[in-house]
Amino acid sequence: MSRLELIATATFGLEALVAKEVRELGYSEVKVENGKVTFSADEKAICRSNFWLRTADRVRLKVGEFKAVTFEELFEKVKALPWPEIIPAEAAFPVEGKSVKSGLFSVSDCQAITKKAVVESMKKKYKKQWFEEKGSLYKIEVALLDDTATLTIDTSGPGLHKRGYRELAGSYAPLRENLAAALVILARWYPDLLLVDPFCGSGTIPIEAALIGQNIAPGINREFASESWPTIPKKVWENARQETRELADYGRPLEIIGTDIDNKMLKLARSNASKAQVDKVIHFQRLSLSELSSKKKYGKIICNPPYGERLGELQKVEELYREIGSIFKKLDTWSFYILTSHPQFEKLFGSKATKKRKLYNGNIKVDYYQYFGPKPSRRKKTDSTVS
Repeated sequence: MSRLELIATATFGLEALVAKEVRELGYSEVKVENGKVTFSADEKAICRSNFWLRTADRVRLKVGEFKAVTFEELFEKVKALPWPEIIPAEAAFPVEGKSVKSGLFSVSDCQAITKKAVVESMKKKYKKQWFEEKGSLYKIEVALLDDTATLTIDTSGPGLHKRGYRELAGSYAPLRENLAAALVILARWYPDLLLVDPFCGSGTIPIEAALIGQNIAPGINREFASESWPTIPKKVWENARQETRELADYGRPLEIIGTDIDNKMLKLARSNASKAQVDKVIHFQRLSLSELSSKKKYGKIICNPPYGERLGELQKVEELYREIGSIFKKLDTWSFYILTSHPQFEKLFGSKATKKRKLYNGNIKVDYYQYFGPKPSRRKKTDSTVS
């Protein structure tokens, strides 16, 4: 593989952040669309983008794109794409699909036709009638939108939000890691400023902040589907992984505090931080919201409090939002960043946000309420303990 076209998929509302990250990796040919960021690069970009993209969902290799209004047209155009140049004879190549606003609306039929077309293309090249598919995974996606078919191969494997440090506690479903990273980036937090999450739960926001603060690649401790592809030399992966180690600044001091009233969740947060190798720079403590205070003049609070989505919880959550407004106002030179789905949050909090950004937390529509405090002056470090 030489010059490639890659697609970094993104949750709605995060496309601009993903594009910024792609450009920061040095890739300038970037196109931003709903749910995806397309860019041109070499094979090394598959490795580097998987390691470094904090806010993307996954990285796909684009094989082709064309109009298709009949199944025959879909078959012939898929078959004409250079599959054997990418996929080895022994590889596994399952097909998944989706269709939005297209005449070819049957996803199962689109998947079956795409699979048949790829097999026919492979037969011609490899002179085989049967493929055992026991080798490396090349998961193909056929995605139709407005009668345009885009054919890609997933390079990531499990979604990029799965950094490898987090274990779930029973049915508890915390904030996804890539959304937590996005909240920190959107808050424009910098490493020598105190960051507090008073609803830290399993610690995702503090941990993602620590990874950002010490420039630790989010994918440094995990593997990717394309690592086993024989089409990408192992040396390319080794060099990309070595880059993540060389650029990490493990010794950089940070001021990050996560508090919660649930000891079980705090224990999990400490375990997760340890797995992410940032436990030395995050202080987790049991603290009720009413006890939150600080001697620091400046700081940022970034949090994802309960939404009250379950029946019977809404009244308690609304009382909590009023308390949040009352407590946070005491830190009148701080900045606050709060994610919630409640449409009346500003009224309950007691003031209108400086800025509001629409996002999605899973399938839940949420707003990111941003309250900007005064710009901190440069100062000497002091004790960062919340008390």
